[in-house]
Amino acid sequence: MSDWIRVCATSELLPGETAVAWDGDTPIIVFNVDGDFYALEDRCSHEDFELSAGEFNGGDGTIECTLHGARFDVRDGRALCAPAYAPVAKFPVKVEDGAVWTRDDR
Repeated sequence: MSDWIRVCATSELLPGETAVAWDGDTPIIVFNVDGDFYALEDRCSHEDFELSAGEFNGGDGTIECTLHGARFDVRDGRALCAPAYAPVAKFPVKVEDGAVWTRDDR
């Protein structure tokens, strides 16, 4: 299991915003949903395409892949509509020392 990686300062990731970090070869997108932070693998489960290119809706906590329109709940990674059926990998997040941290814990 890898060590925690620093994503950014909490002040740099406001509600409704995202940030991308890398844990080795794994791209991780971190979301701020009304002050709560969530992290998913930055890859659509339908096709290997970065979710960070899509539209994040901080109000309902969803992200839409720009490639084919699949939507995911950023809180748990579950697919909300076709063409995606499989969830996106979810990763732990912690806030410590004024920063947001995550890691690929698979």
